[in-house]
Amino acid sequence: MTQTKVLILDERRQVPPGLSQALKAMGAEAHSCTPGDVLAASPGRMPAATALLVHATLSPHTARSVARRLADEGQQPRMVAYAERDLHLLDGHVRAGSDYLIPPFHPVLVEARLRGCHQHAKLNRDMKEMAAHAALLGYERELEIGREIQLGFLPDSLPSPDDWHIRVRFRPARTVAGDFYDVFELVNHRRLALVVADVCDKGVGAALFMALIRSLLRHTAEQSGLQNLIAADLMGQDPGWAEQTRAIPVVGATPLLNAVVGTNSYLTRNHIEQGYFATMFFGVLDPLTGNLVYINGGHNPPVLVSGSGAEPVLLQPTGPAVGIMPDCSFSLCYAQLSPGDTLFIYTDGVTEARSETGRFFGEDLLLEQLTEATVHGEELLNHMDGALSEFVGRAEQSDDVTMMAVHWRGPTGTDH
Repeated sequence: MTQTKVLILDERRQVPPGLSQALKAMGAEAHSCTPGDVLAASPGRMPAATALLVHATLSPHTARSVARRLADEGQQPRMVAYAERDLHLLDGHVRAGSDYLIPPFHPVLVEARLRGCHQHAKLNRDMKEMAAHAALLGYERELEIGREIQLGFLPDSLPSPDDWHIRVRFRPARTVAGDFYDVFELVNHRRLALVVADVCDKGVGAALFMALIRSLLRHTAEQSGLQNLIAADLMGQDPGWAEQTRAIPVVGATPLLNAVVGTNSYLTRNHIEQGYFATMFFGVLDPLTGNLVYINGGHNPPVLVSGSGAEPVLLQPTGPAVGIMPDCSFSLCYAQLSPGDTLFIYTDGVTEARSETGRFFGEDLLLEQLTEATVHGEELLNHMDGALSEFVGRAEQSDDVTMMAVHWRGPTGTDH
């Protein structure tokens, strides 16, 4: 019984000679203390015990208090009450569920009782480990279900307008992510919506809000797009109106604005107490002309990389993050893509990627890599993935990474 460790609880710190000899004969490791010693002990200072021998003169309440204190240390010794005389004092302990020992303290009997305590403690540990393992498996399964549901909210395939090449790279930091992206057609297939967003925080909570925000954006934009098509066709009958609105295309602007404003209104009205919000870039592209109208809600500025070698253009924020403030303003801005250009949209998991020394990848290195790259679409994303991997090294990925490359190959299907 060398594995049996006994804590003897007695206000007098006196162990009956017969009990002491029995414990010694069976090779048990025994320590004697008072209830006050245990209750006042600093964390980690109490010896480990598989059995708690409680003198019958102590109350069952005191014994339970000591047991709870040991449980705080991760111990769950089996309680055994003992008495030298006044055996009636054992009644309360037995009624409370404790085992008992009475004189004579024969080594064989003591060993049998304490072996049962040791086996009981081992069984408790095994059951707890099994329960913890089962809980972990259940949690992992729930996360996997969450991941599958979340992937269902991301597009299975991306629209492919003639002469355009659109590719996405999505790499969550955990099983479920707060990042999301979407590409879908608007206004009777005449416009293309491009969305990249990042819900604050990570994990299951962020993933739930990701699903909500994505659904609100797409539903509102698609419904508004049908109404916008009718209005735009009427306005297009007036050549003067078309000339005045050339800087910001009418078709697509309304569903864009309605989607962002409506989503912000819903979140701040119903979920502001949860504290979740999202930065997002939402652009509406005319594939025929390369016109892009967009809202950048507090998001990292996408980069418009010129195919002609001109300096890259950063599409800076035009409003706050979505879901922070009710009744805030979101401005529409405009950009022009030309054949050979690439629009690179990303989340802060790219610029805030950390090296092994804690240095951030940063916007400057991002622009450098995009400017030096001579590839497009999938190859550009592979290039950026390689640059990030080389920079991060063996450091752990700390945030979700999402990158979208939108490349215009031009009317002839060749880059200029």
